[in-house]
Amino acid sequence: MSGCCAPDTNNATNRWKRALRIALVLNFSMFVVESIASKTSGSMSLQADALDFLGDSFNYGISLYVINHSLKTRATVSFLKGLTMAGFGVFILVETILKIRNGGLPEPPTMGMVGSLALAVNLGVALILYKFREGDSNMQSVWLCTRNDAIGNVMVLIAAWLVLWTRTGWPDWIAGLTLASLGFASGIRVIRLSRKEIEFNEPSEGNCC
Repeated sequence: MSGCCAPDTNNATNRWKRALRIALVLNFSMFVVESIASKTSGSMSLQADALDFLGDSFNYGISLYVINHSLKTRATVSFLKGLTMAGFGVFILVETILKIRNGGLPEPPTMGMVGSLALAVNLGVALILYKFREGDSNMQSVWLCTRNDAIGNVMVLIAAWLVLWTRTGWPDWIAGLTLASLGFASGIRVIRLSRKEIEFNEPSEGNCC
């Protein structure tokens, strides 16, 4: 009876791997696109979203690597990912503050076009990963990154319209600050959950049925 759940477990693991691979390719591609667009447009919200895509790519790659490791190993990796997520939030916060000091008006058309493309990609990834959102800290960190990106894309689009309407950079800067705060808060959440898993572990680990 000890192997009664092995086929289902293997199938679930394979589905998780396929989902991560697809998400990894799509997110790294969008990181490249948004990085270029953020430089040409001068948009802080696009830069924040590009870093989210990079963080997600790292997240998916590491999750693939540890997928067959113990819960403690996965939790340790999640702890490091949480630190990275929070670090990205602090970096964007500092960058946005510097941008506010220096001024400048981002380009709304570029923000709108790239933001729309990014939103389409993230909605697709979110649909793929939605079923895995209630797993361990590793799975939850993946879901939180995906959710944050989708929220970020919507904010980029809203900021683009508001920049065009107000002719000031404040909507873009506010979006950047909000995304920084969201990334930091999600990172702290993953850190706390992974620390609990590291300290206590699950007594049922290794029992498939």
